[in-house]
Amino acid sequence: MPEALDYPLERYRNIGIIAHIDAGKTTTTERILFYTGKTYRLGSVDDGTTVTDWMEQERERGITIVSAAVTTFWKDHKINLIDTPGHIDFTAEVQRSLRVLDGGVVVFDSVQGVEPQSETVWRQADRYSVPRICFANKMDRVGASYERTLASIEDRLGAHPLGMQVPIGREESFVGVVDLLTEQAILFEDELGSEQTYIDIPENMVDIVKERRNELVERIAELDDDLTIKYLEGKTLTLDEMKSALRKAVLENKIYPVYCGSSLKNKGVRPLLDAVIDFLPSPLEVPPVVGIQPSTEEEETRPPEFDAPMSALVFKIVTDPYVGRLAYIRVYSGKIKKGSTYYNTTQDKKERVGRLLRMYADHREDVDELHAGDIGAILGLKESYTGDTLSDPSNQIILETISFPEPVISVAIEPKTLADQDKMGIALHKLAEEDPTFKVRQDEETGQMIISGMGELHLDILVDRMLREFKVQANVGNPRVAYHETITRTVPEAEYKFVKQTGGHGQYGHVVLRIEPLESGSGFVFDEEIRGGTVPREFIPAVEKGVKEAVESGVVSGYPMTDLKVTLIDGSSHEVDSSDMAFRMAAIFAFREGAPKGKPVLLEPIMKVEVLVPEEHIGDILGQINSRNGSVLGMDTRPGNAKAVQAEVPLAEMFGYATELRSATKGRGVFTMEFKHYAPVSEAVMKKLAGY
Repeated sequence: MPEALDYPLERYRNIGIIAHIDAGKTTTTERILFYTGKTYRLGSVDDGTTVTDWMEQERERGITIVSAAVTTFWKDHKINLIDTPGHIDFTAEVQRSLRVLDGGVVVFDSVQGVEPQSETVWRQADRYSVPRICFANKMDRVGASYERTLASIEDRLGAHPLGMQVPIGREESFVGVVDLLTEQAILFEDELGSEQTYIDIPENMVDIVKERRNELVERIAELDDDLTIKYLEGKTLTLDEMKSALRKAVLENKIYPVYCGSSLKNKGVRPLLDAVIDFLPSPLEVPPVVGIQPSTEEEETRPPEFDAPMSALVFKIVTDPYVGRLAYIRVYSGKIKKGSTYYNTTQDKKERVGRLLRMYADHREDVDELHAGDIGAILGLKESYTGDTLSDPSNQIILETISFPEPVISVAIEPKTLADQDKMGIALHKLAEEDPTFKVRQDEETGQMIISGMGELHLDILVDRMLREFKVQANVGNPRVAYHETITRTVPEAEYKFVKQTGGHGQYGHVVLRIEPLESGSGFVFDEEIRGGTVPREFIPAVEKGVKEAVESGVVSGYPMTDLKVTLIDGSSHEVDSSDMAFRMAAIFAFREGAPKGKPVLLEPIMKVEVLVPEEHIGDILGQINSRNGSVLGMDTRPGNAKAVQAEVPLAEMFGYATELRSATKGRGVFTMEFKHYAPVSEAVMKKLAGY
């Protein structure tokens, strides 16, 4: 197996396959592994024989749940490939993968074009400035259209797609492509697509190919001033010049080359692999990673060089049934060695690297070191979690962490037997370590264990994993919405004096807080404006701790409070009786007395919903959305006489919708939903939840 140093960094590609659910990401990944010699048989999602979908739940449901990392090789280049989930409930998996990738392949279903989740992952990739190429998959399906896919990328994503090929044949007669840059026609004739036959451009396509190539050359010429002049002078642009200009524009996220094929039928994947090498960046071509130097709090960069100080980001924790706790890392600079000790700068703790692994989905090989640009896994880290930075102990840095959305749905869970009780605690702890959008807490009033996640499917799968991987039997309650509370006006002063006199030392803490509402999505912010030491510095962390504790259970119905800022503005202390505990209690009581004066309201999660139905059922669907207190935002026409309705609906109203939609549309309607934002609940819901 070629080792890292045999491959200079410019020949590395860290890429991810991202897309809407069912667009064919995993099948495309399987084909890439087959053509790059990593597998000797073709896996199929439908048969449950894929390499990257190795969890039982993934094989049963035919969806990807955890992003799998695979190292493979193509044309003398080393490719670290991550297959990410498409289902919105697993958005954290996509986010953490995008954070550590250098480039992406976005797969679209060429029958449907851009779907809701494609939009979400596209925006997430925009956020991390990940250069992308696109693949219009399923070209052999009825209703497939390469042109329509290009148009929908432009319309719905506001991006600049560039058609790099012209398909030969339509739908079931799709047999190959014409590459517009090289003007070669490629047929994929054998069953496995491993043989590509180069032929002359079919006569009936000569004119359309000429027209499309002229358009392509003109658009490439516009990307570079020198090429523009050459083009206007009527000179021919060479293939190398065009590839070079195109590569530069892709790396700057100005343009997105689009390829086409059918992964399931093994057509078009090899040209896509060539495009990964030609147009997606190596670790040297992405900006050096930026972090904070912990002692000075100043920004520093780390270049992707083997001899730079080591820095790496933990982007995923997995509990492996055979080897234990695995931490997936992306090494940004320097090298990480087996048996060495590094510093977890996020947690402020030392960590020793037990074993280093290069991952091949659920297979693995031991290596002695990983270098800048590598993606691998470490065994033996005790204190590291998703988003933590590992760095050289003598040259520390904290890289930007990964932020995740808050869970929106909860269920109560309890062990079936006493024997399950201890096992359940361990299982939930391990699952929460793996998945940052999965939260576990104990309800103080009922004593029940409450688990929260991003959707019903998300929680279903976690409970299923508990049963299979950890052998824990549990009863699960009905889903409940994760409501929040906030205030709507400023409380200028909330004051409390905590004074207790007992024998010996008493307790004294006195705080004055200001509580202000913030914009939606701001979360909770604590600040202090103490002048003249009225509250000594050493007690301020205790005040913050007390406020954080009070914010956890709101003043309307006990839900966590958000979108507010609490500022410590004044107070007083006693030189003998003041303590951390006294100031913490004073902060809790001051907040609880002050918050009700801020006109508190309940907030509920609002979901962005898209319903795809045959045209004749559109009236029923609009009725359903209205009856669930939703608001319709728009409607557009989709291929096959279908309509897509976009709406916003409170999550509480969406339980059981799948069944209602199926019965109203004779099983032909489908819907997707994702969290959009929190908004105040209606008066009726407020009364019901507050128990009026």
